[in-house]
Amino acid sequence: MNETSATPAPPRQHRAHVTGWGRYAPSHVLTNADLEKIVDTNDEWIVSRTGIRERRVAAADETTASMGAVAGLRAIRTAGLEPDDIDLILLATLTPDYWMPSTAALVKEAIGNTKATAFDVMAACSGFVYGFATAQAYIQAGLAKHVLVIGAELLTRFLDYTDRSTCILFGDGAGAVVLSASDEPGGALGIEMTTEPQGAYMIWLPAGGSKAPPSAGTISRGEHYVRMEGNQTYRFATKTMATTALESIRRSGLDPTDVDLFIPHQANIRIIEAVAKGLDLPMDKMFINLDKYGNTSAASVPIALAEAVNEGRVKIGDNVTIVAFGAGFTSGAVTIEWTADPARGLLGDAAVKPEDVTVRLPVDWDSVDPIPDALAAIMNRPGSLDVPLDDVAPGEPEPAPAEVHA
Repeated sequence: MNETSATPAPPRQHRAHVTGWGRYAPSHVLTNADLEKIVDTNDEWIVSRTGIRERRVAAADETTASMGAVAGLRAIRTAGLEPDDIDLILLATLTPDYWMPSTAALVKEAIGNTKATAFDVMAACSGFVYGFATAQAYIQAGLAKHVLVIGAELLTRFLDYTDRSTCILFGDGAGAVVLSASDEPGGALGIEMTTEPQGAYMIWLPAGGSKAPPSAGTISRGEHYVRMEGNQTYRFATKTMATTALESIRRSGLDPTDVDLFIPHQANIRIIEAVAKGLDLPMDKMFINLDKYGNTSAASVPIALAEAVNEGRVKIGDNVTIVAFGAGFTSGAVTIEWTADPARGLLGDAAVKPEDVTVRLPVDWDSVDPIPDALAAIMNRPGSLDVPLDDVAPGEPEPAPAEVHA
């Protein structure tokens, strides 16, 4: 008697849905008019060439980890989860608090998580998209149910404020999403990532690594500041962001006209205009907030994504493409079918106050004031530069007042 054995069904592949999002921007605002006081530039020159009008600057007691922790906890609250529901924490940054331990490890402790694996992702301005793709891979492989992906940067401490080609561009901030496993349709669809190492030295930090460890010489030569070849970077970015986004959309089985909103890396308005032209799309399909924040590197895309959702630019069923490029000439794009209630974002933000999130400091060790002298002079002048945090998302609800008992 012949027996036939049934072929086991292949395991069901989970989809990665965005269930939470959050962002944090420091309260100190550095305008183009402020920069006119410390470097040879002016507002018209900056706006016409970049589209940037102001950027945020972290206070002396803020770090990449502290900003990332606030954004991450807000994303968790938006998702309706508790910190210990998170199985994996990925933090994208090129400005870690320390070379070791990972900034993700510091964030894990700060948000009160006790179980997640945590590590950093280094792909410069593309880091968040690379982290998003990594999170999706973990979820599809069944290795994680909820993943927190953070992009956080504190770039203002790595800028030469005598170099107008770089110091006008960058700002500080953090953004985050929670990706959750689901068997329902939607969520992250097509992904495309590339790396072109011939551009490795077009945007770079010359010293601080093992090739050129910190020394009196590297400091005196200004080798711990960001350096950038603007023309070559511009040419690469305009090409790769369009082609990378197009491939992500194609892998999703869609056409560019099927995408309701693009969230591009917020580096330069001219680059975004070139991407729109390359995709033959109107600019109103491109979400832009670089005028308020400048280039926040790995934080750029998640800050913009969270802000777009909270402002009502994204609704359930929309197709959204996030796309970025960065140093090492990395690029990455993900197309997402949005499935989460957009109204949850403002509630998640309101549930987390920055002052309630603390990153533990080393014992018996104090750092010097980290803010560059040129910036400190601007930030400490008479008259406050502080603005309410709700400036990040106008209309953000106030927390309910505590009850007073007789």
